[in-house]
Amino acid sequence: MQTSELKNLKIAIVGAGYGGAAAAKALSLLGAEVNVYEQASQTREVGAGIGLRPATMNRFRQWGIFDAIAKVTSPSEYFEILTATGEPIMKETWPADGEQTHTHLIHRGDFIEALLGVLPEGMVHLGHKLESIQDNGDRSVLTFANGETVEADLVVGADGIKSVVRKELFSDQGPVFSGEHAYRAVISVDDAHGMVTDDNLRMYIGKGTKVYLLPLRHRGQVSFDITALCPDGAWNPEVTKDDILATVEGFDERLVAITRDLDMATVNIRAVYDIDPVDTWHSDSVVLVGDAAHSMLHHQGQGANSAIEDAGALADALRDAPSLKEALARYQATRKPETDKLQAISRQGWSEEEIDDVFPGQKPADAAPKE
Repeated sequence: MQTSELKNLKIAIVGAGYGGAAAAKALSLLGAEVNVYEQASQTREVGAGIGLRPATMNRFRQWGIFDAIAKVTSPSEYFEILTATGEPIMKETWPADGEQTHTHLIHRGDFIEALLGVLPEGMVHLGHKLESIQDNGDRSVLTFANGETVEADLVVGADGIKSVVRKELFSDQGPVFSGEHAYRAVISVDDAHGMVTDDNLRMYIGKGTKVYLLPLRHRGQVSFDITALCPDGAWNPEVTKDDILATVEGFDERLVAITRDLDMATVNIRAVYDIDPVDTWHSDSVVLVGDAAHSMLHHQGQGANSAIEDAGALADALRDAPSLKEALARYQATRKPETDKLQAISRQGWSEEEIDDVFPGQKPADAAPKE
């Protein structure tokens, strides 16, 4: 699009998570008028650590915010998968992107804070819970629970796995339960029983449970994540420490000790969901990004990275395509094949039925065929 057209473009982004904040930065660099509407009254990200891949870090370099992100990360050279008792299964360096070879490990809260910190003051509007969206073709109107309405040339739906934008305009299919729970905490490196001595991600797998140790040594901490098979699909299930300890039975005693020492008040407990692929991500004036478009299971560690890539691809398309309509089609054509693959791969090999094919001998004992 012409520079003059971009400068006259009024963009409303719904959601100030990874995808929304990244899209705000990328699109504002085009010269467009960008406003972000977030339902929370304050920006706060709970949970644990994630890894920002080399391609993602290169997007930040392109947007001039690499240093702002990198200074609150630990650069990692490789990731490793091991058995429950620590025997190596696989060790690989991170896929490089040009000269960028490190994946940067970061706390979710630090990441959101850094992203929002590089946006112009006044761009993010808190306390705006979206109630409805009306797509009028060349423009759309947002109505919020606080009574405010906003009209925009382009609405970017970055409102997560329970996206109102997706449900109202593109797909009314709800989230899909994976049959797993995730138990996440951030603990001191000193409480990791000597298991964290470098900046590399390790996953221990046994009997249907995955234990992730993601170092955040720039904070003196480590992100400790247990993902375990469980049939309870409640969004916020009631789980005791004994329940969690049962999922790591037979693991390296140091991992069991970390679990035993957890302060349950600090553990984020949730059932794990994704969504089925959405056929269409855009109209002529509305587009989906991030989890709203393609929420995926966390097994490949690509949720946040995909949201950042979406933001970059959307900005590229708006800059290079001759019209807004063509830009949105180009964006979907670029990103949807990639995220469809990631969604599928993230689902593969982790169910009770599949896990023994991927990691022989690791099927839960109570799920093994009876003789």
